[in-house]
Amino acid sequence: MDSLTQELEDLYRERYVAFRNGLAAIAGSREEARDVVQEAFARALRSRRDYRGDGSLQAWVWRIALRTALERRRASERIDSEPFDPQLPDSDRDPELAVALRRLPPRKRLVVFLRYFADLSYAEIAEACGIREGTVAATLSQARAALLEQLSPEGLKR
Repeated sequence: MDSLTQELEDLYRERYVAFRNGLAAIAGSREEARDVVQEAFARALRSRRDYRGDGSLQAWVWRIALRTALERRRASERIDSEPFDPQLPDSDRDPELAVALRRLPPRKRLVVFLRYFADLSYAEIAEACGIREGTVAATLSQARAALLEQLSPEGLKR
């Protein structure tokens, strides 16, 4: 087994839950997300020679996983041309949060999900989404402000 194959296997074992949780928002359910994660890692394994090593392996797999999730939802669309519309797959757990997240624009929602549900770093989100790290920081700041505004009790709103 070559070293990259081993790294992919280790990444799968260590980060499976984060991938599943983050992708459930895009795939629509945890069950569908499980399939997406498996398919994405299979694709990564098949195309491992395409990984140049100039970025994070995890971010490279995330890009594959995001594309896979979107392809499974809409066969003819790509990550770069179609905005994601992630949603809480288990919105009954916290309906207020689900509504507040739903009010965010899809790209902001995606960055929030990748940061807080998939536990990616700013650099990994930037690489996976093809944006700058500063854009990730600004997007998260704007999203947090919007969520705070929506979720704060009336007396605490600015």
